[in-house]
Amino acid sequence: MTTSARTNETEETTPFEEKRVVSGIQPSGRMHLGNYMGALHNWIALQNTHDCFFFIADWHALSTNYENTRNLISNTREMLIDWLSLGLDPEKSTIFLQSDVTEHAELNLLFGMITPVSWLTRNPSFKDQQEQLDNRNLSMFGFLGYPVLMTADIALYRATHVPVGQDQLPHLELAREIVRRFHHFYGPAIPEPMPLLTPTPKLPGLDGRKMSKSYDNCLYITDSAEVIWEKIKTMVTDPQRVRRKDPGNPDVCPVYDLHRVFTSAEERLTIETGCRTAGIGCIDCKSILRNGIERVLSPAREKRSEILSNPQKLDSILEKGAEKARYEARKTIRIVRDAMLLPGKPGHLELH
Repeated sequence: MTTSARTNETEETTPFEEKRVVSGIQPSGRMHLGNYMGALHNWIALQNTHDCFFFIADWHALSTNYENTRNLISNTREMLIDWLSLGLDPEKSTIFLQSDVTEHAELNLLFGMITPVSWLTRNPSFKDQQEQLDNRNLSMFGFLGYPVLMTADIALYRATHVPVGQDQLPHLELAREIVRRFHHFYGPAIPEPMPLLTPTPKLPGLDGRKMSKSYDNCLYITDSAEVIWEKIKTMVTDPQRVRRKDPGNPDVCPVYDLHRVFTSAEERLTIETGCRTAGIGCIDCKSILRNGIERVLSPAREKRSEILSNPQKLDSILEKGAEKARYEARKTIRIVRDAMLLPGKPGHLELH
């Protein structure tokens, strides 16, 4: 096939889609409420307004947990169940497993050819994670090249937007730099992804620190109502409020931080006034919080039971999602190869 013929084919498949969103999460264990508010809550809203591709990032999980993969399959299954039970809809979003679409690896390789190592070593999360995970050997090519694979994940579906919090902007900017570098060498072939800033409140855990599995301070999506209540009762509150009659300060209370997310404005006003005047006790405050959290988790438990009654559907969802994802991925690979004037033919070009 001549270059001009290939270019003409590319022109028919390169229109930049409007409002296409791509995002993924590593299957690192049970999801907690912090994970829900940091990602899923926004995804569920976006699936009604955007063309969304959401993937379980099992290859990314290997960048820091390469030596221990025994729970990867079960974690992937549990994450999918959590997503569906909380409201992610496979009829509205394309939901798939990253490793089921091998074009992620091909685009990762091609982007890796043009990405300076200095860009990767200056990446803020590179040094931060090395310090936080000092008990692991992260001197690995995969860990260093994590941002290149992330860029491939986004560009592979010609994403126009990526939902991020303010603290994630530097990571997306590196992806944008890689795409701009590609354009510099080969011309504009794929969109430069724009940040879609979304509210991502950092939820406090039971001990007041950020909710995190590593701190063992989480309220998990799969916790029963009884377990949720027992955990909430142990939460730290305003340290100055020692006795029931002592007035408190909601501004320094981790429980009130959760109220900001899960409790209505009207109820929060009652709680704030009652706390400052000692009109309500901490156990009363926590009981209201429990009700707010249960408004989210109770329907999720019912949906989870429904999903588990037909587990074969999980495989079907991933298979259908991967099929749609591969179709878009193969179009992008053809676009990229044409732009780079690579010899040979891309694999799996059956674009039905």
